[in-house]
Amino acid sequence: MANFNTHLNGAFAISGLTALTVYKAGLIDDSGFLMCVALGTMGGLLPDLDSDNSTPIKLGFNMASFVFAFGLVMHWRSELSLLSLIALWLAGYGFMRYIVFNIFTKMTVHRGVIHSVPYMAVLGLGLVSLSYYVLGNALAASWFFGLFLFGGAMVHLALDELYSVNLMGMTMKRSSGTAMKFYTHKDKGWYLLLYVLIAVLIYFAPPFTEFWQQLRDPQPWAQLRVGMLPAMIENYLR
Repeated sequence: MANFNTHLNGAFAISGLTALTVYKAGLIDDSGFLMCVALGTMGGLLPDLDSDNSTPIKLGFNMASFVFAFGLVMHWRSELSLLSLIALWLAGYGFMRYIVFNIFTKMTVHRGVIHSVPYMAVLGLGLVSLSYYVLGNALAASWFFGLFLFGGAMVHLALDELYSVNLMGMTMKRSSGTAMKFYTHKDKGWYLLLYVLIAVLIYFAPPFTEFWQQLRDPQPWAQLRVGMLPAMIENYLR
């Protein structure tokens, strides 16, 4: 499989180029451009959340542990002494970082259900609804956010599949087919749940037709073609 740096750089490059194209066409604003690049890059790391030794999961649990510990301290700050707050902070951090993390790693298997297309589709669709209904973002921006998160994850899965091919001998490695999965029989219950969630999320998702109409509008793409090349090159080609 591809390593952490390959996933990070690959997702960042693809997300950056795609977001820049959409931004140049005027379909997203400045903050939307930055969010799309960030979400696409983050999506490129998501499938490895089920790897016990992956950098993303360690960083994620470290951050979650700090946030959880500080949340406890902020909640009890007016009722406990300084020494008690320090003990509470350490206990909260230790609980999340070691107990919850160990439970999570025992419950997940690398390249299991998390490392699959439907799982990433659930996350992408969930982000669309969260962005639109809860955070109050615009319809187009919400769909772009979900699509970039999902797209980054697809870059990750595609890189893992690409690295499962021995290009020198044109043979398939044992890991071939274990990255970009849509279903495995041994996890049929989990996959059934994922596809049910996808159906529910699609049903309650913000209207896709309106977003699709914005994408099909020829005016943004005509604007993109006008500024495709530097003026000097355009003048030379003429």
